[in-house]
Amino acid sequence: MAVLFVVLAGIGVVLPLWRLSRLEDLSGLDSPTPLVHHRAPSEENSRVLALIDQVSEVTDGHHGKARLRALRRYMDSLSDGLELASACRIVQEPQGEWVIAPGADTRRRVLYIHGGGWTAGSPRSHRAITDRLSHLARAAVFAVDYRLMPEHRFMDGVDDCREAYRWLLAHGPDEAAPAAFMLVAGDSAGGGHTLALLAWLRDSGLRQADGAVAFAPSTDLTLTAPSNRANIATDAMLGPMFGRLARLPRPLVWWMVLLVFRVSPANPTLSPLRGNLAGLPPVLIQASSTEMLRDNACRYAAKTRAAGSPVTLQLWPGMVHVWQMFTPLLPEAEEAFTEVAAFINALDEDEGEGNAEPR
Repeated sequence: MAVLFVVLAGIGVVLPLWRLSRLEDLSGLDSPTPLVHHRAPSEENSRVLALIDQVSEVTDGHHGKARLRALRRYMDSLSDGLELASACRIVQEPQGEWVIAPGADTRRRVLYIHGGGWTAGSPRSHRAITDRLSHLARAAVFAVDYRLMPEHRFMDGVDDCREAYRWLLAHGPDEAAPAAFMLVAGDSAGGGHTLALLAWLRDSGLRQADGAVAFAPSTDLTLTAPSNRANIATDAMLGPMFGRLARLPRPLVWWMVLLVFRVSPANPTLSPLRGNLAGLPPVLIQASSTEMLRDNACRYAAKTRAAGSPVTLQLWPGMVHVWQMFTPLLPEAEEAFTEVAAFINALDEDEGEGNAEPR
């Protein structure tokens, strides 16, 4: 019986890897993407790089769960000392946090899905972003506190994001009331959740979001995009964390992803680039020209555009991964949010003129 179990377990791993060896080649989506500007990073960028260097300082000497706890504490500390005009309210069911700017219309709602490599991050760690989004969108932002690995399965977090969106359609911060406007936003791993959620909404028949914003989204865990390796040295945040993984032979990477996430790295729920991208709402994607996930963003935008869905891609030169977190310290973060505001205003104009596609 033990031998049979080993054989069946081996088949369960080998078959998905065999399918992965026949992956669709997406290199045809690679093409030069113009930058939003050609200025050198601001002086404040050096202070941001110093903050990122502190990650290794707080995690050095720790291993396993202790290292992860140290990383989580550090990420949460990023919101310490921030002067937030928004009110923050903790919610237990679904778990998360309302962030509400003065004057926000609570019928306008944003679901925010934080990043952190599916293992770290929280609504607290990303308050700099959610506070800005509430102001820009004139909306109540709900930052979902989805379940993280390794304590939980990847799909548990996916389910939490889906249920949070379903709940937001009918609930505001003060009472049960239908949403008049829905935006989904997220960064990095949360950006991947954001884009996968749009496809799930299309297929499930629920009311689609009016639009989405993805900051440096993870779109393809097969790690076949050129920048996944080419930009290791220039990515101050992801390079030290994931550079060694990205350099491994791809079949080994695929096996590790399958083992950790318990889904194939080509599954569109984990890698939205690998799915059907037709019939999606307008999406704004922002990424850095020097980060490892640059080409994941570029490929997603190219495939989405080819599928007939509206998408805007903005590449910023020399920024760290998810530099938007460092508002108001970093001028480029404020510039990025100016673009986000313009995107949201365009969504409102389309809705007001009745030109938006049916959801």
